Amino acid sequence: MSDCVFCNKEALKLVGQNELCFAIYDKHPVAFLHTLILPKRCIQTPFGLTSDEQRQLFALAHQCSVEIATSDPLVGGFNFGANIGKIAGQKIMHVHFHLIPRRKGDMSPPPAMEDL
Repeated sequence: MSDCVFCNKEALKLVGQNELCFAIYDKHPVAFLHTLILPKRCIQTPFGLTSDEQRQLFALAHQCSVEIATSDPLVGGFNFGANIGKIAGQKIMHVHFHLIPRRKGDMSPPPAMEDL
């Protein structure tokens, strides 16, 4: 049995899945409905994902984003990305993408948006 917390799916509450990927809520969310999208196969970085895993990961992220935006009309955008490697902040070495819903006023606008 793997000691990877993401590989122990029986202990996780899945909020979505497809053949190759699954989604869970982040245990330490930075925003309400912060979701993690992961491949079922335990792999450290997204650079080793197969084409099928990449397609299904993005398809599941899209599905989750629609469900989040539908359930919360205040969601006006998302941050979507991964920390890759310890030095970049990856704490669990099973690749996972953060899908973070953003609502107006929940954070300062990025510098490129300040003039808009």
